[in-house]
Amino acid sequence: MNISEESGGGAGLARLRATVREKWDSLSASERAVAQHLVTAPVESLLFASAQELGSASGTSNASVVRTLQRLDYAGLPALKRELASDFTSSVAPEVRLQQRIAHVGRDLDGIWGEVFDEAQERIEHARRLTPGDALRDAVGILAEAAESGEIHCYGVAASELAARHLALALGRIGCRARHLGETGFALADPLLRLRQGDAVVIFQPGRALAELTVITERARSVGARVILVTDELAELYGPSVDAVLTAPHTPTGITTEALTALVVADALLLALTALDETRAVETSHQLTALREQLLKTKRK
Repeated sequence: MNISEESGGGAGLARLRATVREKWDSLSASERAVAQHLVTAPVESLLFASAQELGSASGTSNASVVRTLQRLDYAGLPALKRELASDFTSSVAPEVRLQQRIAHVGRDLDGIWGEVFDEAQERIEHARRLTPGDALRDAVGILAEAAESGEIHCYGVAASELAARHLALALGRIGCRARHLGETGFALADPLLRLRQGDAVVIFQPGRALAELTVITERARSVGARVILVTDELAELYGPSVDAVLTAPHTPTGITTEALTALVVADALLLALTALDETRAVETSHQLTALREQLLKTKRK
């Protein structure tokens, strides 16, 4: 085994190298070929590579790559990319990452189409595997209780705002009282005054530990509201302070939108709530349709 002992590359790459050294003797020939490629290839090339591309580069196959990653204790390729991306994005300027992303996909439209769909599929499948059924049931139960007697507050800022606004709007369309929270700093104090016992807060925040999250969770606990966190990296930090955690892996490359998996998680919650109270959802949908028709008629006059 010829693996560089150099310390550069960040914690993610260091962990990969250490794991390969530890497990090398137990790997098959094809798994060793994949592992050798993973620890010698440039980090940026790994971030943009699909399992099929890694298989070709290592002279093996897609299946060999998946199997090797499992032997190395990774949940899958997205999990490896996430660890490597943490160090890469903190040390490489955004404009440089953009240039590398452009260089990787090139100008081949078929290639671009494939890259986007491949990463989207990887992230969604990763989210599906990482969220246990118990966590989903807990989250749906919290929202169902809040829908009966309280209000659901959906918090998301920056890239997470899209998922939070989507959930708040769609909840209203199935008959739930819901609103989006997007304030930061002092401005957040006013909407937090509206939190009541029996309410629920859904926080969308993938990785950065914002001060606002601590204030929101403490306020919710003090008034008797419950909190659901949709995140990628903050489960361990905020898990003890919230009632349910759902995993929405962020993008390691920037090829797909940050909000992709959070939107899918939101849709799963919405469908579950719709199924729990079909009568309310259907009646609200009927009212929405009637209002739209009325608005269209008024516009034609």
